[in-house]
Amino acid sequence: MTIRGARCGSQAPLRSTKSDVLACEYPSVIALPESKYQREIEVATELARDAGAILLAHYHSSFLVEQKINALQEIEEVTAADREANDLIVHRLLSEFPDDGILAEESKDTERRLEKDRVWLIDPMDGTKNFIQRDGDFAVQIGLAINGEAVVGVVYQPVRDVLYRAARDAGSWIEMKAEPAARMQVSNENDPGNMILASSRSHRSPRMERIVESFGFKKETRRGSVGVKVGLIAEQHADIYLHLSPGTKQWDTCAPEVILIEAGGRLTDLFGQPLRYNGVRVDNRNGIVASNGAAHELMIENLKPLLREFGRVPV
Repeated sequence: MTIRGARCGSQAPLRSTKSDVLACEYPSVIALPESKYQREIEVATELARDAGAILLAHYHSSFLVEQKINALQEIEEVTAADREANDLIVHRLLSEFPDDGILAEESKDTERRLEKDRVWLIDPMDGTKNFIQRDGDFAVQIGLAINGEAVVGVVYQPVRDVLYRAARDAGSWIEMKAEPAARMQVSNENDPGNMILASSRSHRSPRMERIVESFGFKKETRRGSVGVKVGLIAEQHADIYLHLSPGTKQWDTCAPEVILIEAGGRLTDLFGQPLRYNGVRVDNRNGIVASNGAAHELMIENLKPLLREFGRVPV
């Protein structure tokens, strides 16, 4: 039997169902299935925790906030914690998988990765603004894409000590503090009035307000990191997340996508097309929609007139 995202004996599920009650009659520990990506998921999990320890060390001390020019020539904030965690992950991945390509937020990008079938996509700290604000809403994200498809993902929140991990055809799993791993499964909620929207902590744009009004979303949870918001859907603590701008990068979505898909959800661009990884451009130019999958096609269909209203076309 599938154990829901919130386990028996710990935090109660956000919306209890008969299957949740039945699940509590069974042990909450499930042996993780073997995966053809077993070594990759084990290495990525260890690295995410080690990088998280680096972030925590900086988080609990004073640190300098700098500015950088990102891959799209935009100005962003960065800290020594971002760089130190990035270097740890990159160096150890290259040691473990020397033939793989690397695309990491805090490393200089080269076209060598475009020659590789296997490429690791790394965000050493998704949610740097949240780190700077010390609200705890940041995460280490390590994903592996093969031939452009996300196949392995680990997202670790060091402040809360919550780790999501998944590999294709091996399920989506959560580890909370010292608890054993438990399998995650998305909700089946398909009524926008009952669905929980995961949204950013920052001020909502007028266009996003228009979408909320049009769809009739009434419930909302505001969080920072992309990986955290997508993870909430896998945990049944949210049902849908939309990011309208082209601001997310491939390293923001690779790991979360595997985690969501293996929990039964879906992640596409705003036009319903799948994301592809290890492209020349690193941004998700057509935005993203992450959902529990129950009403994904309906969401995409109902977005079409709004996107036309906004002047958005696929690029």
